[in-house]
Amino acid sequence: MDGMDHGHGMGGMASPAPPSSSMTNGTMMMHHKMMMHMTFFWGTKAEVLFSKWPGTNTGMYYVSLLFVFALAVLVEWLSHCRLIRAGGSDVVCGLAQTLLHAVRVGLAYLVMLAVMSFNAGVFLVAVAGHTVGFLLFGSKVFKKKSDVDDKVSDLPPMSC
Repeated sequence: MDGMDHGHGMGGMASPAPPSSSMTNGTMMMHHKMMMHMTFFWGTKAEVLFSKWPGTNTGMYYVSLLFVFALAVLVEWLSHCRLIRAGGSDVVCGLAQTLLHAVRVGLAYLVMLAVMSFNAGVFLVAVAGHTVGFLLFGSKVFKKKSDVDDKVSDLPPMSC
């Protein structure tokens, strides 16, 4: 036992950075020359959700922005809609609610992963999508008076 380091001091075992990557100006350079930003940036050359998507085509970048916007609106719709009606079996209603919750959380995580591309345009359309979705489905602006009074919300009450 004497003279053993047990890994506490790491006795000369420094872990060098992997040779296939290096850090430059907040950007990680991978061995296949892909740029991964570590800070927010403006531009149409970004990877959103999938490898090499939208690529270098500016038109596809705008399609990806539209996709993220639609995902954010869909998350808000699922957060505020009443797809399950009372009167059915409690077990079936509970399972359906659980499934809808899983879909909503999965889509919300997709929006979060898109924002993690650190592209400022993606961030802005995600916030705009959640805002428009809440305006359409969560606020009192587009609801009938009877819908507002009858609905028992899962969300905490907000005063306007």
